[in-house]
Amino acid sequence: MPADIQQLPPLLYPLANRFYRAFQRGTKAGNQHLVWVGKEHEQIVSALCLQPTANGHWLTSLLVAPEHRRQGLAAALLGHIRQQYSGPIWLFCAPELSTLYHRAGYEATKDLPESLQDRLARYQRHKRLIALVSRS
Repeated sequence: MPADIQQLPPLLYPLANRFYRAFQRGTKAGNQHLVWVGKEHEQIVSALCLQPTANGHWLTSLLVAPEHRRQGLAAALLGHIRQQYSGPIWLFCAPELSTLYHRAGYEATKDLPESLQDRLARYQRHKRLIALVSRS
């Protein structure tokens, strides 16, 4: 578990974006996001972006640095945000990642807000994704 999980203020979003770029991820934290990071020795080793939506939140990205995987960092971030926010948290993931999210309390769902239904349909044209939700 990281020594420190914290929410980044928007002025520090460039740090999260640098972290994402370091691993060739197209993710970019924007003003619409709530960004949480896990740090070890003041270095970001995991990051998560949430976007408020339809009486809940949409988890738009979760990344753990490759050399820090399989240490429970993703689970720690997921558990931390679950404690911080009430209401549903939806996400889309590749089917092979569903076990990680199931262990963190997420379950498959077809019950999505309309804006997320439309987005998922667009994304599924290009890649296999499933929708999951964690309810408070």
